[in-house]
Amino acid sequence: MKQLVYLWEYLIIELCMSISKQNLTVVIVTLKSDHIIDQCIQSIDNDVSIIVVENSNNTDFKNYIEKKYRNVSCILSNNNIGMGAGNNIGIEKAKSDFVLILNPDVLLFKNTIDQLIYAGKNLQNFAIISPISDNVDFPNFTIKQKNNIDYEKIFEVDSLDGYCMLINKKRVKPILNDINFFDENFFMYLENDDLCKRIKDSNEKIFVVPLCKIKHFGAKAVSENFFEEIELSRNWHWSWSKFYFSKKYKGYYYALLEGFPKFISSIIKCFFYFVFLKKYKSKIYYNKALGYFNAMIGKKSWYRPKLD
Repeated sequence: MKQLVYLWEYLIIELCMSISKQNLTVVIVTLKSDHIIDQCIQSIDNDVSIIVVENSNNTDFKNYIEKKYRNVSCILSNNNIGMGAGNNIGIEKAKSDFVLILNPDVLLFKNTIDQLIYAGKNLQNFAIISPISDNVDFPNFTIKQKNNIDYEKIFEVDSLDGYCMLINKKRVKPILNDINFFDENFFMYLENDDLCKRIKDSNEKIFVVPLCKIKHFGAKAVSENFFEEIELSRNWHWSWSKFYFSKKYKGYYYALLEGFPKFISSIIKCFFYFVFLKKYKSKIYYNKALGYFNAMIGKKSWYRPKLD
């Protein structure tokens, strides 16, 4: 009789810890995403819990989505703290063992979550799994031997783009040594590559499920009304994040050797477009140079887009 009780308790524990819709939370970080958030949420199964982390103090946005969707809770960060920090808030808040990180400009297909769960149950030992983007020209993964991929089978990759990735919290958290899932020094760009590198360096596995697809619109998470300001911000942060990532893993002098020519090139192009009265283009390269410069002198990723 005791053996049956122990077996029952074991099965209950296994059920609670295994991947399922009840043990999964979707985390979406938003900012000025009113134009696109509805279609993103509506593409997610309505029996899956969703946490939206809004990187502002927009109470109207919070009230709107919590009233409209019973499976959604919204957390206001009160400030624009970036993608990584926003995702960390959602991951920490999620009570489930599995978290699907999702950008607001991504749509899931009807069976995306079911296919991910099925793949996760079969893999068991995964740290992260991801669907594949339906745009074959812009793959959402990095792998050294691209020519050997069998797109009929699940395959292991080196890193993933951060717009849709399912994290096994219980497998990943122990290897992070109480450090955040996402390095919050990255405001924008490469925080996903950084997480993947730490996971791979710990000999954990990251997989893509090629029969499970998503649609990523790309650069649509923030309203197009702020396109120019967002582009300035993207260029600043791409430069900063590239330098910081290289410095973190290969040292300051390697990062300087790699980044300094790009810094000089950006300055030259900034002056070139300024002379030929291409004001916005000049600003783009000015921000690129400024991002590199701030990273080189050890300043934090301080630039924030003006979205008021």
